[in-house]
Amino acid sequence: MTANMRQPIQEFCKQLGFSLFGIARAQASPGFERLQDWIAQGYAGTMDYIPKRLEAYRHPDAVLEGCNSVIMLGMPYTPSPHTRPSKRANSPSGHAHNAEASAALDAAANRFAKLGSYASGSVDYHDLIRESLNQICIHLAQQVPGSRNRGVVDTAPLMERDFAQLAGIGWIGKNTLLLHRQMGSYFFLAAVLTDIELEADDPFPSDHCGTCTACLDACPTDAFEKPHVLNASKCISYLTIEHRGTITAELSEGMGEWLFGCDVCQMVCPWNRKAEAEVLPSFQHSDLDRKSSLEHWLQLDEAGFRTLYRKTPFWRTKLVGMQRNAMIVAANTNRHDLVPLIEPLLNSENGVLVQTAVESLARLNKGNSQL
Repeated sequence: MTANMRQPIQEFCKQLGFSLFGIARAQASPGFERLQDWIAQGYAGTMDYIPKRLEAYRHPDAVLEGCNSVIMLGMPYTPSPHTRPSKRANSPSGHAHNAEASAALDAAANRFAKLGSYASGSVDYHDLIRESLNQICIHLAQQVPGSRNRGVVDTAPLMERDFAQLAGIGWIGKNTLLLHRQMGSYFFLAAVLTDIELEADDPFPSDHCGTCTACLDACPTDAFEKPHVLNASKCISYLTIEHRGTITAELSEGMGEWLFGCDVCQMVCPWNRKAEAEVLPSFQHSDLDRKSSLEHWLQLDEAGFRTLYRKTPFWRTKLVGMQRNAMIVAANTNRHDLVPLIEPLLNSENGVLVQTAVESLARLNKGNSQL
């Protein structure tokens, strides 16, 4: 029975927007020892939740007891318009749009900051994908009554990229992201763990990064210690989203125009130059002028933040984090016009905002004195 389940399950998942699909046998995570070493090196930064549940990453059994199969899924989101175009950029296949969008954003660089593309949609991907995973679990339970199934997206102690490679979807690139030959890396990973014994796919057989080091060379904060090893404590995405404290001067300057997240290592990846996929409306870029406006974030209050961003990726960083980031980007881009919006934050009750305001104003005033 289970041998004939694959195609119906895959079709069901595709209808929900999961363009990528593969099945891996539940087994010890191949990258567990690397994860142990990564934590020991201090590369997790302040993400204490990872080492606190380290042992759970060893095997999917810790997420679903009695797990026999891991269904790995990928759902695409709109690529960054700054993604380096391929030689086919003006072909009918569609990359001219990316080039035009990138040029438009570059022209507005003095007004707008940059956002990680995954956060440029209208919803928090966790919420939408979790709903879809619940539907898959219900579908499996209907097909195999009494089966136990659990969907996870990004928050459970499961080494998703390892199992995606085991499921034949792609390989882990030098930038530590899962890469797919047709879709690049602009997609979310999710999984459904089940005690149903499904026929597993063959693992993805090879690494297709070759001698390319574009992602390593382009990182503004030199966050890659070596290929396949990211020091999260230096990563712009970590700094702007996960890190709760102040950010050192060196790393602040490396953030450039990035207000939330970072796509640099994806923008320069050759495998993203021709990535094409159908993206759900919720993950297409929306309200970018507002979301990427430093004025907007510096003037926003808690009530407004709750109203606008309660169900979006920005909620994780909170208003404090977004205003901290906005002040840093203002200093990086010489936005002297924003000084009147930064000065009131000197009186904030939050120490991170006060310190960041002091440092950002000092940099802006120094820039003014050199004009």
